[in-house]
Amino acid sequence: MMSTANEPPQAPPQTDAPAPQPPSGEASPPAKRQGYGAEAPHEYGLITPRFWHGMKPADWTQMLVKNRFALSPRGVFTTATILGAGVFHVAGGAAQSALNASRIRSVRLDAPPLFVLGHWRSGTTMLHELLIRDPRHTYPTTYECFCPHHFLVSEDWFTRLTPWLLPKTRPMDNVATGWERPQEDEFALCSMGLPSPYRTWAFPKNGPVDRDWLTLRGVSASDRQRWIAALQRFVKTIAVKRHGRMVLKSPPHTARIKALLEAFPDARFVHIARDPRLLFPSTVRLWRSLCDVQGVHRPLPQYDWIEPLVLDNLAEMYDAYGEDIGLIPEGRLVETTYERLVEDPKRELRAVYDGLDLGGFDAFEPNLDAYLGETSGYRTNRYEVPDAVERLVRERWGAYAERFGYA
Repeated sequence: MMSTANEPPQAPPQTDAPAPQPPSGEASPPAKRQGYGAEAPHEYGLITPRFWHGMKPADWTQMLVKNRFALSPRGVFTTATILGAGVFHVAGGAAQSALNASRIRSVRLDAPPLFVLGHWRSGTTMLHELLIRDPRHTYPTTYECFCPHHFLVSEDWFTRLTPWLLPKTRPMDNVATGWERPQEDEFALCSMGLPSPYRTWAFPKNGPVDRDWLTLRGVSASDRQRWIAALQRFVKTIAVKRHGRMVLKSPPHTARIKALLEAFPDARFVHIARDPRLLFPSTVRLWRSLCDVQGVHRPLPQYDWIEPLVLDNLAEMYDAYGEDIGLIPEGRLVETTYERLVEDPKRELRAVYDGLDLGGFDAFEPNLDAYLGETSGYRTNRYEVPDAVERLVRERWGAYAERFGYA
């Protein structure tokens, strides 16, 4: 028997590859796309920017060398465009430094940042989208995360000229894209040359990379400080361009609370959890989809490492989260769930505002109502999850389920 579930707003990636075998000797599920999704993926065009287009040539070349230049013909073309864009980043970065270095160093944030925490596909995108409707808040745009080296001198004109470069929706779901749309700051850190688990998607045939950078626990003290300095620099550069409380969302930050507090001691946090029975297939599809569209070699029918990695990542993430939340002062963390947020977004957001003492909810409410009206017809994805996989998820993610009320 197979359970079928709907994916609510922040839908998952999809692919035509058969489902992988569940790890740990469980019975094999019927052949399905890897990720258990029923819908077809949204493909990327040949010239659609990949995450790696934000890198300088030296950083991308280093990744090529590590992966022995294992490129498909299409990957050769993509690499040529990445290196070409990299020249633009070097020149633009020099211009931004010359014109704005002192302003970036001296700028003060209007308010402590607010970090949206939670595992991939747990509703972090939805929560982020809702929070940024407050006109007192700001956020990193997609362009700023792709071009952190020079967006102060290039964003206004480049984004007006090139909206056609981006697809209408993300490859894994029906969320709209655009240079002005909110984006994960993890991609900015990648573009700035920092290691990240996300680099796995460039050469997925070779399996997971940069695992220590998920929690920052296994990296050297100097690398940890380099990461903190890069995040601070990126946030301060946005603050030069726009006023407001910065709302930042990257799922790996869930495992980096200690480092985030070192970077921003007065930061606020809101964490969102979700039923692990949906979280698992949705995350598998996310990783599968991004391996296909972001990889620079020919996609494989399936990647045997994805399901074990997804299981391990959540365990590592919430080991770190459980150890570090005690470092957050009282009144600076609110926890919610995806199910409660979908049921009554305004109730949950009011609880977030009250719990974090953000103030101004009544003034924010009209913008929130307008956004909820605009997105009321969002189409969700569906999953077909074999019973054997559900049992495995209950076994491996039991602590998460218990911690957030899904047991």
